[in-house]
Amino acid sequence: MGFQRFYLKLNGLFCILILKRHRKIASVFSNLRFFTKKPTHQCSPAFIYMPVSISFNGDNNILGEPIVVKRFLATFSANFVTMRFNRIILLTVVLFIAISCKKKSAGTDATIAALSIANVSYGPNAQQNMDVYLPENRSTAATKLMIMIHGGGWTSGDKADFAQFVDTMKRRLPGYAIFNINYRLSANPSNLFPTQENDVKAAVQFILGKMGEYLISNKYVLIGASAGGHLAMLHGYKNANVKPKAVVSFFGISDMAEMYNNPVGGNVLISFSVGQAVGGTPVSNAAIYASSSPINFITAATAVPTILLHGGTDPLVRPAQSTAVRDKLLTVGAATQYVPYPTAGHGDWDNATYTDAFNKVEAFIKLY
Repeated sequence: MGFQRFYLKLNGLFCILILKRHRKIASVFSNLRFFTKKPTHQCSPAFIYMPVSISFNGDNNILGEPIVVKRFLATFSANFVTMRFNRIILLTVVLFIAISCKKKSAGTDATIAALSIANVSYGPNAQQNMDVYLPENRSTAATKLMIMIHGGGWTSGDKADFAQFVDTMKRRLPGYAIFNINYRLSANPSNLFPTQENDVKAAVQFILGKMGEYLISNKYVLIGASAGGHLAMLHGYKNANVKPKAVVSFFGISDMAEMYNNPVGGNVLISFSVGQAVGGTPVSNAAIYASSSPINFITAATAVPTILLHGGTDPLVRPAQSTAVRDKLLTVGAATQYVPYPTAGHGDWDNATYTDAFNKVEAFIKLY
């Protein structure tokens, strides 16, 4: 047969990949021709090899005719080197694919899971705690925060009151980390103002101090209702070393002296409640009333984008408490949106009203 060349044709070789992502590579292998001593039936970590036929290609070419391995090895020993070289190449590529699969699998395993932690303390008092909701795949570069502050006239209420707010915002903005905080409640003569203001400040500092542990950024939004709306605005305009990206106030109080002096419907119980929480009247304790009023701290330098939502028939907090903030923010050139609900009261809104409110809140937050 002279110097006829023998080769192994991988006739009908099927490289069935266990991992579907390598189907294209499998199709390449199915077209390879290489020298070998005998067909292999072994399985590697990456492939399952089906039987191959050894073919003769020469003057008397008969494709598919079995060849005695000893015969062509004896006659064409020079080709053995080529055979070994090709086998080494094949093994190298297979190992590369196997390692690649392992790395990809490890990357999948490294996915960061969502995490919820109840009653995390941020201070020594039992009321100084918060519930933490961390989203999956969070990072210090991309995960924004939402800090929620419940209402209750500064003397009552609990973070549990915001459970529906938490669930709603988790669905609407699933990439946000949410912190639902409690604070010490005023109980004259204990925990008078500015206790609540200081607790919100401490809670925000605690949260931002956990950036590395919780894998969160320092980009945050404050959301509060009633007394919580007051505390959200007060922190946002007055105490924020790291300014919030936005403030959301549901029927919050912006001017404490006005709240005391001009209660809705002349209801003296409202004035009494404010006096109990603050500790005195605007006359007897003018300084604390002034320092506890968010509207007094709105300037071009301190203003934060703010959305204000208020019921037109609110029996506790006048809509003017929100429109005054809107007007002052506009005066200093800050972004703001006022959303009135003419027939709505103080938080006892129907589903349609709350749905519209959260639609607007979601859209506003996404701007910042």
